Amino acid sequence: MSLLSPYVCVWVDSFGRQIEQGIQPHFSHQEPLYPIIASWPFEALGLNLVGPITPKSSADHSYILAGTDYFSKQTKVMLLREAKKKNIVNFVQTHIIYRYGIPQHIVTDNGRQFANTLMDKLCEKLNLKQYKSSMYKGATNGLVEAFSKTLCNLLKKVISKTKRDWQEKIEEALWAY
Repeated sequence: MSLLSPYVCVWVDSFGRQIEQGIQPHFSHQEPLYPIIASWPFEALGLNLVGPITPKSSADHSYILAGTDYFSKQTKVMLLREAKKKNIVNFVQTHIIYRYGIPQHIVTDNGRQFANTLMDKLCEKLNLKQYKSSMYKGATNGLVEAFSKTLCNLLKKVISKTKRDWQEKIEEALWAY
């Protein structure tokens, strides 16, 4: 009985066959993976943009920006009409930094709303590190991705048939979370 996962065993077998056939296995350069460990509240923050949500809300919102603290799992959200970089930076400043202090790490995906010069300037000015998850491995920011999925499922249960009242029901969904 092997203690290794069956997937690892298959990978090792294929690796061995490549060597036997004289094929040089190629490994692309990857940065080492590090777990995101927070020792105090709002030391590390994950950001995710949910949307575009259709239909738009009655107030014309079509995005939800979610920020999740890696220590307490507390989540802050902001409803957005447009997914613009200035809205993301405004959220980080007003809903996170001005209320809880400067986080040491922010984990985002590589979306243009997160990977831009405005966000880079904020990070440089406040000496905080932004980690961008791989384009091929969105689960790197798994905590906030899981929250986003749960929030969408909760909203589906509480909105009306017109589906345009989701902005009024978001507080109820957050309370249930």
